[in-house]
Amino acid sequence: MIPRRIEDAEWLGRPAVQAIFAALEGAAGRTRAVGGVVRDSLVGKLRPHADIDMATELLPVAVMQKARAAGIGAHPTGLDHGTVTLTLEDTTVEVTTLRRDVVTDGRRAEVRFGTDWVEDAQRRDFTLNALYCHADGTLFDPLGGAGDLLAGRVRFIGDAARRIAEDGLRVYRFFRFSASHGGELFDAEGLAACRAAAGRLDHLSRERVGSEILRMLGLPKIARTLAAMAGIGLVELGEARLAMLTRYEALGGRSVAARLALWAEGPPETQREAWRLSNALFEEAGKIAGAARLLADGRLEWAVYRFGEAAVEGLAVAAAQGDWPRDRLAETARDVARLPVAPLPVSGDDLLARGMAPGPLLGATLRRLEEKWVESGFSLERDALLAMADGAG
Repeated sequence: MIPRRIEDAEWLGRPAVQAIFAALEGAAGRTRAVGGVVRDSLVGKLRPHADIDMATELLPVAVMQKARAAGIGAHPTGLDHGTVTLTLEDTTVEVTTLRRDVVTDGRRAEVRFGTDWVEDAQRRDFTLNALYCHADGTLFDPLGGAGDLLAGRVRFIGDAARRIAEDGLRVYRFFRFSASHGGELFDAEGLAACRAAAGRLDHLSRERVGSEILRMLGLPKIARTLAAMAGIGLVELGEARLAMLTRYEALGGRSVAARLALWAEGPPETQREAWRLSNALFEEAGKIAGAARLLADGRLEWAVYRFGEAAVEGLAVAAAQGDWPRDRLAETARDVARLPVAPLPVSGDDLLARGMAPGPLLGATLRRLEEKWVESGFSLERDALLAMADGAG
């Protein structure tokens, strides 16, 4: 049974959202919520703090005027494409005037504003994203997207090849939505169109591609999707890496950084440049990869000491890389959990205070004490370590 309205959605009941609807003539049907917030509210997959998008018949200037007259902040964040960002209390809503594409080149479109809701829906990517709702939650579904959504079908609107020609990023979005909303099943026409386009996407910016890949890597189940993407040449992933990612997923893992560590041969420098990874994510993936190498060698104490909490994800990565049996993973996890995460209890200042001169001997002594302390399972106490240092002087 396809619902006729959204019920009990927190965002729809907010006074700020209702105030924006009211200011933009929502009661007359001139402004409606659209896209992900409607789609995911219908299937109970709405993320916390999800973006709220609205579509409107009103021109951008009218949106700003009406919003400001109602005491709502209005910011012209994308006037060329008809987008105004409205803010009220702690709620932000992006409002875009109905439009149709006049010219597209696969990356950007020249648009013309209009008042035709069906035409606006037809320019979107997938039927499940062409869902609108009124201020009272009543659905407007001109293309049958709700039925596809509930059936887990990710279907391009109209001709799949034409939709991709308008924006090549839709190839990546097809796979992401197939993983998040399609049960990792792939519409045959859509998959064929993606296969045909896979070799012609070099014009896409690395930031846009990276954003889609990273959002996919945060989903619970993506192994079959990655295999399908590799199968059409969209990503480079050999059978061995795919097998590791599949085993990691079977262990319940869903860390983006851990999946990056598994994807790359060592720290993911290639992915960092190709997908414009943030420094923080790149460093986290590197720590997980480093911890996994130590854990695979049985150097549990060093993994915990050097990488701290990253050793937890490193454990799952090491198990996926080495295809560990469950009992080995469980035993190693217990051993790791027993190890404290603490700094070395002596420092260079301690050695200086005991009369050791600055220089190479001090550094070498400190490294030796660190090695003894870690390999003792962090059991050696400060006095015992200092006694060892005195013996080295």
